[in-house]
Amino acid sequence: MFNIDSSEFLLVAIVALVVIGPKDLPKAMRVVGYWVGKARGVTRQFRQGFDNMVREAELEEMEKRWAAENERIMREHAADTPPHVDADAMSSATTPAAALPDHTAPDHTTPDATHGDAHADHSDRPVMVEKPVVAPAPASEHPSRGTEGAAS
Repeated sequence: MFNIDSSEFLLVAIVALVVIGPKDLPKAMRVVGYWVGKARGVTRQFRQGFDNMVREAELEEMEKRWAAENERIMREHAADTPPHVDADAMSSATTPAAALPDHTAPDHTTPDATHGDAHADHSDRPVMVEKPVVAPAPASEHPSRGTEGAAS
């Protein structure tokens, strides 16, 4: 911190012994140690406060970037969302397949951007994602490794 060499420290100790005297030197060293400890505590508290402010500023910046990226992704994928399905059709799992709407044919009953829909970006609709199919690996025999890497 202060870059004091051992020879300089020895010189300060000798001067303190001569000026203060051997009788009061331990008490003076305790007072100096107390104030050095206080100064270290204040600098540690200042550094922690500064680090916390920097960390909070970085978090706020990252939250802004994440929000902007999320908004961009939502705008980009708004046109990719499927048409809105009624809640009644979603809740009744026993509905026959013939009663379900045909999504392959164009649906002229739902409003879209060309007909003045207020929610043309479909931001209120959930994004539908296909569920991945997980299948077990084919059972095939691995070739024999022999004595490869074995200690002899």
